[in-house]
Amino acid sequence: MQSIERIGERFWYMTPVSDTDRPILGIVTGSEKTLMIDAGNSEAHASLFMEMVKEKGVDLPSYVVLTHWHWDHIFGLSALENTLSISSTKTKKEMEKLRPLSWSNEAIDQRVTEGTEIEFCANAIKLEFPDKRDITITLPVMTFEGEVEVDLGGITCFIKHVGGDHADDSVVIYVKEEKILFLADCFYPDIFSEKDNYTVNGIRELLNKLEAFDADHYILSHTGILSKQQFADEVKLLRSIADLTERHKGDSTMIIEQYRNQTCRELTEDELETVHFFVNGYEI
Repeated sequence: MQSIERIGERFWYMTPVSDTDRPILGIVTGSEKTLMIDAGNSEAHASLFMEMVKEKGVDLPSYVVLTHWHWDHIFGLSALENTLSISSTKTKKEMEKLRPLSWSNEAIDQRVTEGTEIEFCANAIKLEFPDKRDITITLPVMTFEGEVEVDLGGITCFIKHVGGDHADDSVVIYVKEEKILFLADCFYPDIFSEKDNYTVNGIRELLNKLEAFDADHYILSHTGILSKQQFADEVKLLRSIADLTERHKGDSTMIIEQYRNQTCRELTEDELETVHFFVNGYEI
């Protein structure tokens, strides 16, 4: 069951669903305008979010910003007809590539076989759209390059392109007055390659950009909210494994041994997974 949660005075978000790959959706409320973050993975997802925030006394969104082109963040845009949509130029270009595609089971399965679609995403689409699958790829109205700032009245949203291994078009949204950084999926590995992976240079460049923000809460679209300390711990892990991957030329045995020596303990499952992601990226 999805719920609406609040951080600070002017930020609300809806919790994610793993089975159908529904990401967290957020909304920032100013004295004049409201800004929704991501459009959801279906019209039903977007509509449910709007119903739930309305029940909290929040105005419907004036703007919606798309964090990147992946289906679970954009398929709901067609339900937001009265909302001004914003994305990076790169995101719009990637979305344009989706418009000619069929979303029938046969077409999706064919793309999985060809390696242009991920089986997990294919299964999630089938679950989210079990019957009628009338999917419309609605393109954003306004695009930007680099960064853009949106004043909602008493609260400012700073939208910045950061890229990353997960999606080159990824943007983050910094809610300045609430010290919230909406990371969306940029912190996650590349899942569209033959093997899920992080690259040493990709993660370093991304972290340099993210650490420039002064935030108390960091929102990951599929795994929840990180505190400042939790974010710092994740950054330390990623930088450490990136350094060891470079030093040991992608040798997983040496990376694990060195990290074990550094921490004086056995690696957790998450840490081992991170090592394998970097090893996969080094081998590309």
